[in-house]
Amino acid sequence: MTPTERILKIVRGALERGQTVEIDGLGTFGTAAGGDYEFIPQTKPRVFIAYVEEDLTLARRLRDGIAAADCSPWMDKDRLLPGQDWPRAIRRAIEISDAFVACFSTQSIAKRGPFQSELRWALRCARRMPLDETFVIPVRFDRCCVPQQIRERSQYVDLFPDWEHGIKKIVRAVRKSRQLSITYNSVELASSTSREVR
Repeated sequence: MTPTERILKIVRGALERGQTVEIDGLGTFGTAAGGDYEFIPQTKPRVFIAYVEEDLTLARRLRDGIAAADCSPWMDKDRLLPGQDWPRAIRRAIEISDAFVACFSTQSIAKRGPFQSELRWALRCARRMPLDETFVIPVRFDRCCVPQQIRERSQYVDLFPDWEHGIKKIVRAVRKSRQLSITYNSVELASSTSREVR
């Protein structure tokens, strides 16, 4: 049995048991009212939230604000499964996200570890995107100093004086990024289709 056939068997088995199957970044398979299978594509902007463990409470508050604005936040504590290859899963989640929210604080700027790796990977991913597209959205939880490399390229959002205003700014940037991404992808598709027709 090929890997594709194994996946199809698992998805079909879950659907036959009345379960839904979510494929991260793509959408959800389920059973429609008539008993047929249906696929509901993921249409909400995907937002990766990078933070350090010490800021988990604030990161969850940020996640909730982003989710309330009809976006799809991705946090490791919510999405990683036991035994999963977490470095690979995180890199993939960053790559398929519409935006990467980097949560800076006095704790995160001084700590070595996954946050720094995630930030570096996001910056690499951003280099492949059109220059007008926003991908890395720096956020400050407190009066920390955003690293110079980030500060020189991107406007950051402060959440500590007015949390709700900051959330609105983040969501606006995410939606703009998502819209530009859809526009660029449509232009690329139209361009490649016209080349194939000729």
